[in-house]
Amino acid sequence: MLTVVAAGLLASASAPAQITSVTDVSGRRLFVNSEPTTVVKLAPAKPQTIYMSAEMAFLGKNRPALSLDRDGVDKLVREASERYRVDPALVRAVIQTESNWNVSAYSRKGAMGLMQLIPTTAQRFGANDAFNPKQNVDAGVRYLSTLLERYNGNLDLALAAYNAGEGAVDRAHGIPAFRETRSYVQRVQEAYFRPGSGHLDSAYTRSNPIRRVVDGTGRVIFTNDN
Repeated sequence: MLTVVAAGLLASASAPAQITSVTDVSGRRLFVNSEPTTVVKLAPAKPQTIYMSAEMAFLGKNRPALSLDRDGVDKLVREASERYRVDPALVRAVIQTESNWNVSAYSRKGAMGLMQLIPTTAQRFGANDAFNPKQNVDAGVRYLSTLLERYNGNLDLALAAYNAGEGAVDRAHGIPAFRETRSYVQRVQEAYFRPGSGHLDSAYTRSNPIRRVVDGTGRVIFTNDN
């Protein structure tokens, strides 16, 4: 009988569907006429935090150091401000408060570069290398412009959202009660309104809010002019 089974198995082995020997989970040896389906269970991927120095992220491992002085950064500020119709003096005030003009600034929370963009914001506004000054300033000014439009030119809310996120401002229906955010809004405005900051209107006061205006060509402009 055993000989017959073996012969049968050998005959089957020559058929197109090859006999395969497998062992099931209980240890039994089985013969099947097709390849067993293999199910691979993957363990859930563990979140991974990547730490890198600002220099490595900005320069790359083998790239030469890039030196950009204050005049170079200010040129980027003027260009981006013109592109997105935001007062360059406001952008300078944000940069001074965020990074003190340090292109390689890197915070404990992962904010990067001159305008201290977190990775999600950098991606959202097209900065693939958040330590690249041109990309950083462009994305930061574009984000600031978006916030001014979202909050109808309300500078307090736009700055609070830049620091704490739109969700926090919307939930609070105003400036969130975070000490850091309230201090941030105050410091940026102090830098923006101080004499000699170059804001658009030398007679600008805090009671004269930035307004959203659409000009004849359809461009959206944020201005404090009457």
